[in-house]
Amino acid sequence: MNAVANPDIVHHAALDARMVEAARDIRLLARVSWPAGHEEHFLADYARGVVKLPQPEYPRVDYSATRAEFDAIAAAADPQHPLGQYLIESARSWALAAQLCENLGTQAVSDLSIQLFGRPDECLPGDGPTTREAARHFISIADELDHELMAPAEHVTISATALQLQLQRELDDYFDARVIEVVLDPDLIAKAAAGATRIRLRHGAAFSDYDRHQLLQHEAFVHSLTALNGREQPVLASMALSSPRITATQEGLATFAEQITGSIDIGRMKRISLRIEAVAMALGGADFIEVFRYFLGAGQNPEDSFASAQRVFRGVPTTGGYAFTKDTVYLRGLVGVHTFFRWALREQKLQLCRWLFAGKMTLADVQRFEPLFADGVLKPARWLPQWVARANGLAGMLAFSLFANRIRLDKIVADGHVPDL
Repeated sequence: MNAVANPDIVHHAALDARMVEAARDIRLLARVSWPAGHEEHFLADYARGVVKLPQPEYPRVDYSATRAEFDAIAAAADPQHPLGQYLIESARSWALAAQLCENLGTQAVSDLSIQLFGRPDECLPGDGPTTREAARHFISIADELDHELMAPAEHVTISATALQLQLQRELDDYFDARVIEVVLDPDLIAKAAAGATRIRLRHGAAFSDYDRHQLLQHEAFVHSLTALNGREQPVLASMALSSPRITATQEGLATFAEQITGSIDIGRMKRISLRIEAVAMALGGADFIEVFRYFLGAGQNPEDSFASAQRVFRGVPTTGGYAFTKDTVYLRGLVGVHTFFRWALREQKLQLCRWLFAGKMTLADVQRFEPLFADGVLKPARWLPQWVARANGLAGMLAFSLFANRIRLDKIVADGHVPDL
């Protein structure tokens, strides 16, 4: 029997099609984003010494019927089947996202966000330090480094318009066609965001050369490629969608891509870490003004400080005690993905790392799906970033990482100096 025609596969494929239809209107990040205009008014008032908490308003939505559909999908899926497990966890994730959208502007969003994305005080994979402790580590290192050590070229900024043209040219060369379009968006909170066929850059933002490489590797060659590859799946169309449950793996994979290609700098690690610290501050009672000033004090300009603080208070009251916690997933996801890749090398399962690009999924999903990829139920990735496609180079880096982690610096460093080897 054709594996795709297996009754279990057909049953779960039909459930997946229902889930895709139900999730169509749940655009979580778009709904939690603040309406345009708040930045201009806030910064103008702040410059005049007038300090007022922003009070964004959100549209009211009712997803009760949609949530009931997600519940029905989860109930009909087989919890013993890999596809069933995927559908149950995905449907529950979408239901939480729908509930969050129904409660925008209220305290409830903070708890729902924590259920979806976690907290800053959660431990990293392997019972390591907490996400917040890791963030403080990177902030400390970044603060200790002399900014003057940067090469002159690293101080040169690139306009959003120039970056748009550069990225468009590189993507057209990669696909040998116009598959992904790069556009400018004046209302974007983040400096950039990616969908399957479009990458948006915040109009008016200034970028560095590191930003250019980071956007290419992070946004285009992870977020966009996994969405495009997910559209190629004959059974699980939902693998093209960014369900909340895959956020940590997606952002971890994208940040790992920056790391392995040398596209990330300590400044980028500091920005990611500052957001995690800011989320912890907000949960601890800091209001929007305090968080905005925290980013100012960390060296960000007023525009970037507002955008960073805005990320923390998406969908929640700005009075303190609540936060939208998505930004906590970046470091946790990075450590998780890095650990997974090292494990895959040790277990001689690097093929899993390539399958991870076949759509949007979690690290647990790709392991459950191994027999489905082997049987042809799921298709391998049509497009891969070069660093994954060149398996020998990836294996070399991971092999060195596995060995280097066995060397303890505290055992070889004496009086602040490394002895001659």
